[in-house]
Amino acid sequence: MLFNSPFFILVFLPLTLLGFFAAARFANKEAAITWLVVASVFFYGWWNPAYLVLISASIAVNYSLGFYIPKLQHLTARRGLLLTGIVFNLGLLGYFKYANFFVDSVNTLSGSDLHLAPIILPLAISFFTFQQIAYLVDSYQDAAHEYNFLHYCLFVTFFPQLIAGPIVHHKEMLPQFEQKKTFSPSLENFTVGLTIFILGLSKKVLIADSLAGYATPVFTAADAGVAMTFFEAWGGALAYTFQLYFDFSGYSDMAIGLARLFGIRLPLNFHSPYKALSIIDFWRRWHMTLSRFLRDYIYIPLGGSRKGSARRYTNLLITMLLGGLWHGAGWTFVIWGGVHGAYLVVNHFWRKIYSAMNFPLGRNTLYGAIASWAVTFVSVVVAWVFFRAESLEGAQNVLMGMAGFNGALLPLTWVQASGGLLAAFGIEGSNAPMLFNGLPQMLWIGAGAFIALLLPNVQQLMRNFKPAFDIYPHDANTRVVDIVWKPNVAWSIGISILGLITFGYLARVSEFLYFQF
Repeated sequence: MLFNSPFFILVFLPLTLLGFFAAARFANKEAAITWLVVASVFFYGWWNPAYLVLISASIAVNYSLGFYIPKLQHLTARRGLLLTGIVFNLGLLGYFKYANFFVDSVNTLSGSDLHLAPIILPLAISFFTFQQIAYLVDSYQDAAHEYNFLHYCLFVTFFPQLIAGPIVHHKEMLPQFEQKKTFSPSLENFTVGLTIFILGLSKKVLIADSLAGYATPVFTAADAGVAMTFFEAWGGALAYTFQLYFDFSGYSDMAIGLARLFGIRLPLNFHSPYKALSIIDFWRRWHMTLSRFLRDYIYIPLGGSRKGSARRYTNLLITMLLGGLWHGAGWTFVIWGGVHGAYLVVNHFWRKIYSAMNFPLGRNTLYGAIASWAVTFVSVVVAWVFFRAESLEGAQNVLMGMAGFNGALLPLTWVQASGGLLAAFGIEGSNAPMLFNGLPQMLWIGAGAFIALLLPNVQQLMRNFKPAFDIYPHDANTRVVDIVWKPNVAWSIGISILGLITFGYLARVSEFLYFQF
């Protein structure tokens, strides 16, 4: 079931809300939690009921391990049980997500002909696996305990964050369901939650899905071996850059808005990542809960920055390679992770040089900030090519086009209208069909850039009502245009109109990009 489907919006969500608050009002909070768990399980099983067997087994095993780990007195026994849980979770994830990739890679490298029947990737397995690994580690460190099986089921299956995050900790979500106010309907929660949901839905339906129409043909052609020209390659790469942003940030906003309808605050998952002035800052803003997991459960256990620069850089590379592999079972994802690992190494090394020379960072000046942003943004766009391409050949074709190796073509009328100016820069005109769609494509990319780079994000827009909690400290002044949402008639009319427009486009329902991970 998709957040952007009419059935979810008009049937599932109203019934789930009504049942939750009715059960709390006429029975008790345990009845309300039971209703929410049942609704969440129904939500997950909507795609394929067979998925329920896997997630149920995962919940049962991890709950049992988490129940007994803190009860063991001997450290060795606790470590053994924790290791058993980690191996179980990674084994489950490895089989369903990476078995075919492993066999294909062995066949390619050795020339063998091993065969494994195609394995269907269960929905959300990457997210609920990481979430439960974090819970086991927290139990081992005596930072989280859950002895109520029903509550643990809610922790894993709570439908707003089940499919694509944010990746939450037990201590962040479950204590909120212990508060009496959570089980009483609140006009403020409904208003704030519905506003955030509509804003996120509009990001996905109006912007991301429109940009997909320009990005998909370029990458499909590149994967088929078509050589990309300069404007085709950059047009496709930039369209995907903003498509992915509005698709995943839109989903995250919807998750936060849906949770708020139930009186629950989730952690922030996006904080204007394309405004980042460095790759380090980018990863504190993009998919923030995944970055937190990678830092806390991979980078720091590997030694973090505690064992010298060389070890720190190695740990960064390992962490990002694993982060890339988490996103998908393919060498393009591994390379994407490795590229970002290399970016982080360069970024940290650059800062170390500046610190040693006692120079202020260049981004402290206006021109320095612009240069830092440009380098960061272009680096991110280049890396997204590997993330989007289905093959290494496809990624190479797009990157070759972006580098100008296949020339630069524009519509012939554009070149003629320039009076020779474009031709002077080596740009040729053509009447042949191109994958660069001209002005409409430029306007959509420009609109995406304007919203992502200049306008306040949803967290900033709704900041007076604390829609989510920020897991990283940030400078609040990351918006050029300052707008603040207020619960008044003007905003109500505006959001209602936006919602009606968005609802009119729900006939072209499409899955969220992060569902494949």
